[in-house]
Amino acid sequence: MRALICDDYTGIKDLRVGELPDPEPFPGTVLVKIEAVAVNFADSLTVSGQYQVLPEVPFAPGSEVAGVIESADGLDTVSVGDRVCGFVGLVGGMAEKGILFPNTMASLPDEVSFETGAAIPVAYGTSYHALVDRADLDPDDTLLVLGAAGGVGLAAVEVGSVIGAKVIAAVSSEEKAAMVREAGADYVIRYDEVPLREGIKEATGGAGVDVVFDPVGGEMTELALRDTKWNGMLLVIGFASGTIPRIPINLSLVKGNSIVGVFYGRHVMEEPDKSAEDLQKIVDWVADGKLNPHVQKTFSLDEAADAIAWVADRKVIGRVVVTP
Repeated sequence: MRALICDDYTGIKDLRVGELPDPEPFPGTVLVKIEAVAVNFADSLTVSGQYQVLPEVPFAPGSEVAGVIESADGLDTVSVGDRVCGFVGLVGGMAEKGILFPNTMASLPDEVSFETGAAIPVAYGTSYHALVDRADLDPDDTLLVLGAAGGVGLAAVEVGSVIGAKVIAAVSSEEKAAMVREAGADYVIRYDEVPLREGIKEATGGAGVDVVFDPVGGEMTELALRDTKWNGMLLVIGFASGTIPRIPINLSLVKGNSIVGVFYGRHVMEEPDKSAEDLQKIVDWVADGKLNPHVQKTFSLDEAADAIAWVADRKVIGRVVVTP
């Protein structure tokens, strides 16, 4: 099958389109003809050897896909021809075919496109798991989303809005501000114009926030943590800034707050039934119009390395999708 191939951990510049062996399904799995795969910031880290896990080379990057089932050996809950979206694992998505487990996928209604479906599993799965399972976000809570115009950040804005929380979105341009407002943000902080903490104080009347959703890392993390309320929570999603912050741990003591890690891939492995239930609920919300994944740009498989670079360079607002 054709795929985008990482032969070694030398980065985006050395990715190539070529042939990989077709994946071999086994009983209890489904083989999917991949129609679309979403690009994540983690893909750039993985092909550069900077992710927490190093897959065996050669591999095709990409983790969240949508497509059509070609085989379903030993399963009576799905059928050949069914439309699905799901999480193939850390890698394997930017290819013509992939393997999904029943607990890593959800049925995709006809009214939801494959491009939209591919944008659902990881970004919305991460956001839902973080805000619902980890933070137990309440309609009375105030949620601060850093990097709010990125794929997972924009998903968090939408999920927080559906829950009914007051959502404060931090972005760096007016174009991004317009997008997060459309997604349901109640207040926008332009941190390219005002310091983050000043923006938080203005948005909350000095009260601070209950929950921080942080896929950015770097200096933003400590700044946001300093403006959580008593018993507040910082959700550690990732480090799109490229810097893992070093937090003075006394902040947690004096603020009485919590620093909580969110690793969606591990959640899928450790709690498969719960993650599958969450994913189907998210897809249902999309079908009902409660969530509206924004796909900014679509690339062909031959352009897939450019798609990863587009996301790595933080040019994206919403999601970028590759169509194998």
